Amino acid sequence: MRYVWARTLCTAGCLLVVLTSAGCDTSDRAAEEAEGFVWIFDGESLEGWEGDPAYWRVENGALVGEVTPSTLLERNTFIIWRGGWTRDFELKLEYLVSAEGNSGINYRSEEVDGVPFALRGYQADLDGANRYTGSNYEERGRTTLAAQGEVTIIPAIEHAASVQEHVEQNRWTPAETVRSLGSSTSLDARIHSDDWNDYHLVVENNRMRHFVNGVLMSDVTDNDTLNRRFEGLLGVQVHVGPPMKVEYRNIRLKQLD
Repeated sequence: MRYVWARTLCTAGCLLVVLTSAGCDTSDRAAEEAEGFVWIFDGESLEGWEGDPAYWRVENGALVGEVTPSTLLERNTFIIWRGGWTRDFELKLEYLVSAEGNSGINYRSEEVDGVPFALRGYQADLDGANRYTGSNYEERGRTTLAAQGEVTIIPAIEHAASVQEHVEQNRWTPAETVRSLGSSTSLDARIHSDDWNDYHLVVENNRMRHFVNGVLMSDVTDNDTLNRRFEGLLGVQVHVGPPMKVEYRNIRLKQLD
């Protein structure tokens, strides 16, 4: 596979820039490793990851999630990284999603009792139509904490009988939008359709920033002591809906705590 060849060259310390589908630049990788980033997907196998094999596989150096007409979902499903927990961290990866695709990167999440490969927690959203890409969505929780292009503060709330009391039109209504990061048109123009994109998460304490192709897409400060989480699992998703395909590669994690 092209990724394996490039990865071997990187390991050997070759100074050439290898132009493959995986986009491996040996100098960039060495620099990121020196900064503390660790590659958590080997590009060859699902070692260290756990998900339903009906939806997840490795292909051409990428972690592939695919829903076909014969495997339509009744609920969202994830492949979960079993190599550790996410607390304060940076995550970098590349993704490619089909036009009808809907996916996301969950972090600081927990498994749902009795539901295999389901996660509850923060999600860096992404989709082929770029309606949600870069937003912060809490899966099975408070729903949208910041839409694409928003800087929000999530205030503390008093005890509620259920989370749904504060959800309206798939948005957490107590969220306070304090600043705009740009219009949907200007932000969408920075996202590549039918091509690879870079996703970068910076999560420290109660602040979560989502960058796509170097552009800040959402920024959340979560002061909700009742519902926020400071640690949990990492996983990526395939979503209920029409057939879709999403690919992830060059997944690297830097723990900040």
